Amino acid sequence: MSNLIRVVPSVSRRWPVVLAGCGWLLALLISLPAFAQKAPPKTADVYVDAAGVLRWQGSKQEVALFGVNYTTPFAHSYRAHRRLGITPEQGIDQDVYHLSRLGIDAFRVHVWDVEITDTLGNVLENEHLRLLDYLLQRLKQRGIKTVLTPIAYWGNGYPEPDTAQTGFSAIYPKGQAYNNPRAIRAQENYLRQFLNHRNQYTGLLNREDPDIIAYEVCNEPHYRQPEAEVSEFVQRMVAAMRATGYKKPIFYNLAESPAVANAILSSPVQGFTFQWYPSALVNGHTLRGNLLPLVEKYPIPYAQDPRFVSKPRLVYEFESADILQPVMYPLMARSFRAAGMQWATQFAYDPLALAYANTEYQTHYLNLAYTPAKAISLLIAGQVFRQVKRNQQFAAYPQDSTFGNFRVSYRNGLSELNTPEEFYYTSTTTTAPRKPAALRRVAGTGSSPVVQYQGTGAYFLDQLAPSIWRLEVMPDAIQVRDPFAKTSLRQTVTRIAWNTQPLRLTLPGLGADFTVRGLNEGNAFQTQASNSTVVLRPGVYVVAARGKSTTAYTAQTQLGALKLGEFVAPAATPGPVQVMHAAPAQLPAGQPAVLRATIAGAEPADSVLLIAQHFYGQTRTIPMRRPTLTTAEATVPAELLYPGLLRYWVAVKYNQQTTTFPGGFAGSPRDWDYAPQDRWETPIVPAGAPLPLFQAAHDQQRVEAGGVNGSGWTDYVTTSTGHLALRLLQAPTPASPPAFFDPTAPVAFLRAYFGDRLAARASEAGNFRELVLRARRGGAAGPVRLVLTTRDAAAYATEVEVGADMQEIRMPLAAFRPAQQVLLPRPYPSFLPMNSPSNAGPALPLAQAEILQILLSPAAASGSTERPFLDIESVELR
Repeated sequence: MSNLIRVVPSVSRRWPVVLAGCGWLLALLISLPAFAQKAPPKTADVYVDAAGVLRWQGSKQEVALFGVNYTTPFAHSYRAHRRLGITPEQGIDQDVYHLSRLGIDAFRVHVWDVEITDTLGNVLENEHLRLLDYLLQRLKQRGIKTVLTPIAYWGNGYPEPDTAQTGFSAIYPKGQAYNNPRAIRAQENYLRQFLNHRNQYTGLLNREDPDIIAYEVCNEPHYRQPEAEVSEFVQRMVAAMRATGYKKPIFYNLAESPAVANAILSSPVQGFTFQWYPSALVNGHTLRGNLLPLVEKYPIPYAQDPRFVSKPRLVYEFESADILQPVMYPLMARSFRAAGMQWATQFAYDPLALAYANTEYQTHYLNLAYTPAKAISLLIAGQVFRQVKRNQQFAAYPQDSTFGNFRVSYRNGLSELNTPEEFYYTSTTTTAPRKPAALRRVAGTGSSPVVQYQGTGAYFLDQLAPSIWRLEVMPDAIQVRDPFAKTSLRQTVTRIAWNTQPLRLTLPGLGADFTVRGLNEGNAFQTQASNSTVVLRPGVYVVAARGKSTTAYTAQTQLGALKLGEFVAPAATPGPVQVMHAAPAQLPAGQPAVLRATIAGAEPADSVLLIAQHFYGQTRTIPMRRPTLTTAEATVPAELLYPGLLRYWVAVKYNQQTTTFPGGFAGSPRDWDYAPQDRWETPIVPAGAPLPLFQAAHDQQRVEAGGVNGSGWTDYVTTSTGHLALRLLQAPTPASPPAFFDPTAPVAFLRAYFGDRLAARASEAGNFRELVLRARRGGAAGPVRLVLTTRDAAAYATEVEVGADMQEIRMPLAAFRPAQQVLLPRPYPSFLPMNSPSNAGPALPLAQAEILQILLSPAAASGSTERPFLDIESVELR
């Protein structure tokens, strides 16, 4: 089975440059990198200078590299490729092309030592090691530098059960690996052999490969006191690596085990590694709301320690987990540079073969074809990382959302880079390029003043010569399920559609009647634009002003690290038409309402109908507009929206057949024999009706709830009245609190997004006067803190006393005063800030509110044997 189209020209081992003769000027132009960045030297080692800065040996310039982790040679990714009938080599070729297309210049992975060693640490020359060699060769050919972490300590199963394993990590868990003599000897043996392993594709020893610029000894070690054991272990690992003759930097994790940080700081390593998961991990659904304050800063508690200041630092893993918004990466990259980082690699880029299902790591989702806007935001973040100076500081959010050549807007779902030569954007924008005549590279999704496009895939424009461009257009990506819910290779979360759509280009010198010629394999398309517009399918094209010769540009012509004809995209997703829609929690009575749906698999000629019914009252069939091939919308008239219950369906008519959603059933609800009972429903409420912000009985998949740094947890319980309630529960105080433990911090929380519910009744926002909490508290008395946060991340809070009996507690909205926002879900590592400074005005602007937080504070000691808890049935505005 294969869900991929591979239309890549064959790749030679040495990537010969092919220049069709147009003189030295053409050669100079097409040898430029595809993305303007200070490219790392093709073959240059690194060193650490006296000030602790990582520099290139030849140029003495600072290193600043940005990229991803990627895991196809190992574990689930390897097995899944095989299961789908795709060779790992094919997958690597496809993905490394896309990484290069995104301007990536850094790669890191923790090697699954468990798959390439025996119990004594001997390196096994097996398939997994060969594929790692193959991957490193392909990265080298694209100019991408590598940091390797030889020891992972992981099993190879996730998200599946572990398979049979031969390595030492199968018998020595993390907590024993550093103080068990046999485990230590196995790791010393392994490190010596791994660094002396000769890559069978490059012919180089791992320790001498100039494109492997550094090593991190081991992945996220788990240590405890005494520190002496940790010190000895680190010293022995470094000595084993140096004994091979390896001379480049050795890094060590300083974020994972803060209780023994002194042992790492005083060790003989040359640098330190960190990670960042600002929105926690595995929330089980897509997070919504303005989460930018979570990535505003990355303060390091050791920043003033002389042992720390004198050594370089890198970020081995980062991710905005469970977030699809294309706004997080650029601010994360900026925060890393402000913290002095010289390397940052996202974890983990999804292989193209698996990204349709997002099975590799449910909480992570990044792929150029399947998450195009987020991928373009990674491209922009890479430029942030290279352009922002190390240790450069910035104003507090939201003042810092525009900086240098960059802009980040939560409200517009937009990240932008705008320089005279480059213009990149993640969503439709009205921003004009800074100097249109100087543009050399454009990349984006949606539309802009230079590209108008209704498709959802990414596109790239690279100038080859004046008035001649390379255009690459990816197919449409259509999300059909929440990618952060439980995943399976049997379940598609994003569909691909190869739609033929108009694309309008407004580039200086191109004219309104430019020519277009297909370049990628099998693409013989040729046409001339009319009114600056062409209608085309995904692929690669040479676009030129009328009269310009393009014969010199062939599929083999080199453009930086790319060839002009290279193109990798998944095949169209097979399957029936799908309609995706979430019913609003309420609709206001007496007002027309627009209902929107996403459609996959419908042809342009198919008609889409909304069938709306007021319970058993009147029924209307309303043709839905098709703003794009993947969206549909219709307005329900006010006369149908009197108080009561609206029931509705979406029917798609194609090939003389009708399919009705939800459910995808044949026929129409208006047929006499249409039996399915599936439908969307939403209450129609009169003005003044309460607006639910949280309902424990219905909102489990809409909210985030949990403990804070191990101090508590959550559950759903039933109350004495039989209603479902969310329980926030305080955990027992540990005898030895973890490092960075804050005894005043909340122990458990609820975070509920309600921006969509308030937007549906926006005209009434000024009429609400109070917030009503239905809850009870057990185990101990104490205040409960409620926080409302706006779209601009301004927070307003109040505290209330909650009694032992379930009760309604009414709080005037005027009681909510400006406050700090608690950063939830809790970021990791645990030393990151608990709160974000307040940027709120004097009064709560309710119409802009979108997030509710309820915080269970630690209870004072009492004689009760019952652990403190808070049961929440509902919260609503009245």
